Amino acid sequence: MAAYGLYTHIQANKRRSVALLIGLFLLVYLMVYAGALVGEAFTYDAAPDVLMRRAFADALYAAPFATIGTVLWILIGYKFHQSMIDAVTGGRDVSRREQPRLYNILENLCISRGITVPKLKVIDDDGLNAFATGMNDKQYAITVTSGLIRNLNDAEIESVLGHELTHIRNGDVRLLVIAVIIAGVLSFFAELVYRLLFQVRWSSGRSDGRKGGGAGIVILIALALIAVAWVLSIVIRFALSRKREFLADAGSVELTKNPDAMISALRKIEGRGELPGAASAVMEMCIDNPREGFSNIFDTHPSVDARAAALVKFAGGHDPGPLALPAPAEQSAKSEEESAQAQQEAQQQGPWGSAEGQKPFLPPRPPVEIGSSPDTEPGPWGPHRK
Repeated sequence: MAAYGLYTHIQANKRRSVALLIGLFLLVYLMVYAGALVGEAFTYDAAPDVLMRRAFADALYAAPFATIGTVLWILIGYKFHQSMIDAVTGGRDVSRREQPRLYNILENLCISRGITVPKLKVIDDDGLNAFATGMNDKQYAITVTSGLIRNLNDAEIESVLGHELTHIRNGDVRLLVIAVIIAGVLSFFAELVYRLLFQVRWSSGRSDGRKGGGAGIVILIALALIAVAWVLSIVIRFALSRKREFLADAGSVELTKNPDAMISALRKIEGRGELPGAASAVMEMCIDNPREGFSNIFDTHPSVDARAAALVKFAGGHDPGPLALPAPAEQSAKSEEESAQAQQEAQQQGPWGSAEGQKPFLPPRPPVEIGSSPDTEPGPWGPHRK
């Protein structure tokens, strides 16, 4: 079940992902052809086959421009996607002084595998979630919510960070970001064509001249192509994320050697990962996406039940089932109590690490007699025996 050892499976998954991304690019050209159909339908009065041939010629002419525009879109996303995600979710960079606990856990995991330590970001939100972003070693970042930090113990946080590190190491983050960017092109173009269809007014003379209904048929074909391209882009994006979650869970277990912590972390996050300000594209990157569709067809992540069952079957973990969390007020009181207890212990602690009533850290030294006697003579650090 160790994802770091399943190189054959991971490489096959990456090849399938690349093929899916190529398919997304082809969908861009399909959308261009649909737009050309709409343009020809509004411009000429002819039979459907004539309009379709003319639209195909227009699409070939526009293909280089569509390619350049898509590449520019990808470059913008490559450069600024983290800033855009932070603006949407409210993520902020945190220093080691602000989050020493997270930094220590993350660094230990990275050192154990020789992985470059990614940036660390925190979202001030009660939701329990985390996600990784970036396209290369200089951009990689892991974002966690403050709610996750409060509710998970160190072992569970280690499992979550190991999950996100596996996404980074397996190339999932880069591929998902690219898929989301290209899907954004399709969504933008689809909206553009729909606005063109429903806002442009047909002149009465042109509509009267279309006795054969060729333009209407072509427009219906264009609408069907746009709908197919849009639905396929969504399905492809979901396929990119669903299969990878099992591998990321397995990679976390391989890193931490603690399947129970991964399962309990998933159970605590289950149903509590909603980020109100995050778009659906951002939620697809998270460790859990509580947004679900009908009959699980449009779910972006496998269910927590399925992920826990896989860890129990292949990693020997134990599933406690759904877990209840304390109310925010109880969490705050518990946090204050723990802080006061830690402060009290620190005050009682002696300068050498021993509290009153406990054995001292240093063993007792035998007494030293200072003074002159017939069998002693002075030395540079005091009297000593001959």
